Amino acid sequence: DVSGALCISQAWPGMARTIYSDHKRFLETYLTPYPGFFFTGDGVYRTCEGYYQLTGRLDDIINISGHRLGTAEVEDVVNHHVAVAESAVIGYPHEIKGEGKMLSFLPQNISPGAMALHSYTQETLAAELQELISKKIAKYAAPDYVQVTHRLPKTRSG
Repeated sequence: DVSGALCISQAWPGMARTIYSDHKRFLETYLTPYPGFFFTGDGVYRTCEGYYQLTGRLDDIINISGHRLGTAEVEDVVNHHVAVAESAVIGYPHEIKGEGKMLSFLPQNISPGAMALHSYTQETLAAELQELISKKIAKYAAPDYVQVTHRLPKTRSG
């Protein structure tokens, strides 16, 4: 049972060989962090049986009061809530902590009756999500702002 950076030791067909007009950046990003290996930018967990599980991007790290926190681990906790379809966590400059967190989430398609049954309002759901993150990860991991949205921005790969 071990976790760390996912690196590849051998070249493969279709592997990127440079970044257009910036070969130095390619070398610094993918080949310099772990000499002799191609650094994918992903974190990985390997079980004692030899199975691998990707844990998220290592470059999506927020530094809150000296605590390094991956956005993917916060999103994973939030996405397990019954009222959340998907979420995104971003960092923003904070005068005291260095960086703060903002959570945006897309609510599940829950009927108004079910929403009333759970007494979910935007404020109660935001408080519940902050408490869930505090319990599952740590108090410092709770976002400063929680926003309900109808659409999350997507990259080309989703």
